[in-house]
Amino acid sequence: MSGHSKWANIKRRKGSQDAKKAKVFGRLIREITVAARQGGGDPEGNPRLRAALVAARLANMTNDTVEKAAKRGAGELEGQVIEEIAYEGYGPGGVAIIVETQTDNRNRTTAEVRHAFTKYGGNLGATGCVSYMFERKGVITIDGEDTTLEAVMEAAIEAGAEDVEDDEGTITVTTAMEDMHTVNAGLMAAGLAITSANLMPVPGSYIKVEGDEAVTLMKLISYMDDLDDVARVVANFDIDDATMAAIEDQL
Repeated sequence: MSGHSKWANIKRRKGSQDAKKAKVFGRLIREITVAARQGGGDPEGNPRLRAALVAARLANMTNDTVEKAAKRGAGELEGQVIEEIAYEGYGPGGVAIIVETQTDNRNRTTAEVRHAFTKYGGNLGATGCVSYMFERKGVITIDGEDTTLEAVMEAAIEAGAEDVEDDEGTITVTTAMEDMHTVNAGLMAAGLAITSANLMPVPGSYIKVEGDEAVTLMKLISYMDDLDDVARVVANFDIDDATMAAIEDQL
């Protein structure tokens, strides 16, 4: 989870900017809508919707907003048709990148994603060119300031998690996709401060990136993540802490 953890930390520090643009709520609404459309409006039988509802609660989204998004996705309310498209490609250093988008205009989104890859020395590839390197899992992050890695590990193991990692005070718990709801409930029952819970592609291995390639890669990911239609950017990179600290000032 190296690349994801470091980028997640930077995004949290940029959180006020995202909030100003209402991107957090917009992304959550689209995710709830897509999840309900694909798997139905009952969260008990729809793991992805359950994960989206957990994320909405953590973001303090109102129940009315959540319910409307779920009903719209399930076809109970009229609204825009949101299409889910995953783009795959390579960034600087040969890093594999998956860009998950939710859009009402495929042509616009494709052009924006292609431009981002080209702008920062990457290449947009064909569907399937990198997805085989990833596996969709549950990823739960916990604020480590008021707890310890040992306490989280104990609760996570008890709840059935697969892995636990600490990175600069943010503890990441990884679970099998179908176990995320159970593990999340177990961590909450243990009194842990959960900051996010999502289903996402997780790389099976990581590529070390250094120097100018690392700088350009992080600029690409940051630019891509700021696109309105982009729900998530995941990549199989690893950058050492010193390089990441230097890069952060340039983002």
